[in-house]
Amino acid sequence: MKLSRIALAGGVAASTVLLIAGPAAAHVSVQPVGEAAKGGYATLNFKVPNERDQASTVKLEVNFPADHPLSSVTPQAVPGWKIDITKSKLDKPLEVHGKKITEAVSKVTWTADEGEIAPGYFQQFPVSVGALPEDADQLVFKAIQTYDNKEVVRWIEEPAAGGEEPDSPAPVLKLTAAAEDHHGGAADDAKKADDHKAADTEASSKKSSTVASSSSSDTTARTLGVIGIVIGIGGIAFGVLAGRRRSA
Repeated sequence: MKLSRIALAGGVAASTVLLIAGPAAAHVSVQPVGEAAKGGYATLNFKVPNERDQASTVKLEVNFPADHPLSSVTPQAVPGWKIDITKSKLDKPLEVHGKKITEAVSKVTWTADEGEIAPGYFQQFPVSVGALPEDADQLVFKAIQTYDNKEVVRWIEEPAAGGEEPDSPAPVLKLTAAAEDHHGGAADDAKKADDHKAADTEASSKKSSTVASSSSSDTTARTLGVIGIVIGIGGIAFGVLAGRRRSA
């Protein structure tokens, strides 16, 4: 009996841990496709799980950091969702490729049109962004999730360094070390492609030169062979004529 009570208490405790940990692990988050290098460009996925059993998510608002504005923010179309982009004036203009940027995207809102995030499902909302700041290790995107029963969940609490995760943490994007070209793998791939193309061109040139040289040698050999045959025929004819003259 005592053993059964201990087992029952342990099971209840474990269930309590799962119930407490469940919602915290299912918050709105952001993850890069590949790496998010300082000073470069990246594609981000905002992952939105549905936490409610009796309601569907019908709206997501993502606020972009005002302390590190991004000059380029381009969301990817998501079937069944309408996208609204909000821009704000910058206190300090950005200089991008010699052009002055006076406003930047401050918020992107996805609203369910023919789709929604039903209980037990999640949805990803991709956004291409850049250039990422070089003077920051992370970016915080405060998000607001709305359900079809009018419930609103604000994922806006910034995690403290080395502290426990808050109840409603904001999505945080960790930045990696800056790439030399600020464009990451795409530029490296392009360079490799150019190197391969140059190598192929050089190899093709050498092959053409070898073929041309071989062809020239073959032509010379054939010409000399024909000349030899002609000279031989001429010698035979001369010998025949000389023999006839002696006989006469």
